[in-house]
Amino acid sequence: MNAPSATVDTLFEQRYRAMSSRDARFDGQFITGVHSTGIYCRPSCPAVTPQRKNVSFYLTAAAAHEAGLRACKRCLPDAVPGSPEWNIREDLAARAMRLIADGVVERDGVPGLASHLGYTPRHLTRVLQAELGAGPLALARAHRAQSARILLTSTDLPIADVAFAAGFGSIRQFNDTITAVYELTPSELRARARRLPARPGAVLGTASTGAPGSTAVSLRLPARAPFDGAGVLAFLGVRAITGVETWDGETYARAIRLPHGIATIALRVDSDASTPAIICDASVASLADLMPLVGRVRRLLDADADAEAIDAALAADPALAASVAAVPGIRVPGTIDPQETLFRTIVGQQVSVASARTSLGHLAEALGERTPDGAWILFPTAEQIAANGITVLRGPTRRIATILDVAQRLCDGSLSIDVSDTRDELTAALTAIPGIGPWSAGYLSMRVLGSPDVLLTSDLALRQGAARLGLPADERELRARGAIWAPWSSYASMHLWRAAAG
Repeated sequence: MNAPSATVDTLFEQRYRAMSSRDARFDGQFITGVHSTGIYCRPSCPAVTPQRKNVSFYLTAAAAHEAGLRACKRCLPDAVPGSPEWNIREDLAARAMRLIADGVVERDGVPGLASHLGYTPRHLTRVLQAELGAGPLALARAHRAQSARILLTSTDLPIADVAFAAGFGSIRQFNDTITAVYELTPSELRARARRLPARPGAVLGTASTGAPGSTAVSLRLPARAPFDGAGVLAFLGVRAITGVETWDGETYARAIRLPHGIATIALRVDSDASTPAIICDASVASLADLMPLVGRVRRLLDADADAEAIDAALAADPALAASVAAVPGIRVPGTIDPQETLFRTIVGQQVSVASARTSLGHLAEALGERTPDGAWILFPTAEQIAANGITVLRGPTRRIATILDVAQRLCDGSLSIDVSDTRDELTAALTAIPGIGPWSAGYLSMRVLGSPDVLLTSDLALRQGAARLGLPADERELRARGAIWAPWSSYASMHLWRAAAG
């Protein structure tokens, strides 16, 4: 909002051209507000192109709501992948959006969100209002409305359960919000969806009673095209820890801890869809965990990445062009549990994937608790590792000391790791710990924060992959050569690792 007017005008024209051409690549990246009709749409909406004077563009649905607009019933602007901005930016607004999507406002309120980010509620509200056009309450409200629409139109959950699962505090608040945003009551929204054919990119699914005290839900989660869903699941699958995860070549499954209880997920590519998506079969102990689970799965799969822009940038390098053509839409796998990924990274330093799996499997079997049905092992918590890790851990003494040190720091709060960190903060915190170096800090920046511009040139396998693609295998030379891949070096790294694996 504080940018020079020439920059604002240029951005408006770029977005207006994208909207006029109904370019679906920009769905979710911005929202078109049409003031003459009082609605907001996705850029690819098939409606007649509105006049420039009647159009405003917004980064969030909340900003459109604040402007008095309602969601288009024709194009369903929230039934698309989310904006990649929140996964690659490190400013306060992006960090706040990541936490809002994880349900922090519903659990801790705006004061809790602000405290987590290290600012006062007043300052946070001022920044979000300036950057995104809406404050934290409005942003959380818009997220709840979108979550509720997904559940209303794609599951048979009772409407009262939908309200709770989406994070609303009362049925009245739920009804008022849905009516204001969609100009339909919850019942009307569900009935209308039943009458209409499924739209590309819509989330489809069912809900039923799962294990005792849990709810089973099957959802279709759209991803931004192109999407190498099989590749990202395979990355997770070949690193699956026995008892904690399973991988059969198509479906990756595991149990996870969520704020209100334990959940299980099974993920597979939706091979029957015309648009890329992942089918997520989940069972949650509490419906309040359903939407945080969806947000975490999307981050795990890097589903919102701007794959078109990334591929175009990397394919401009002749050394990577063939790899990009062979694997369009490559993704950087994220994480479901940052603390777990931290321990897995330390154990996996300077050893093979197979060796790391063996060590981690032994650790999980000895210290991890089983789910109530006995089907899964939950990866050990920092508390469990700090208390009993010394009797279980095997390997170099220094590595064991590092694992125990990290576990104790996580327990006493002197170390934290989550999606609200910046790369510099995370790197400084990790490299201050004896036994954790730049490679681990960089790898965790990729996996936990989704940092898009990490090139781990000290990694032997990465340099081997570079050599196979005709790139320098020398660490210093590769670093200099890879400068042209910015700001997408993390995705270039995935291509190099894939080349190393053959």
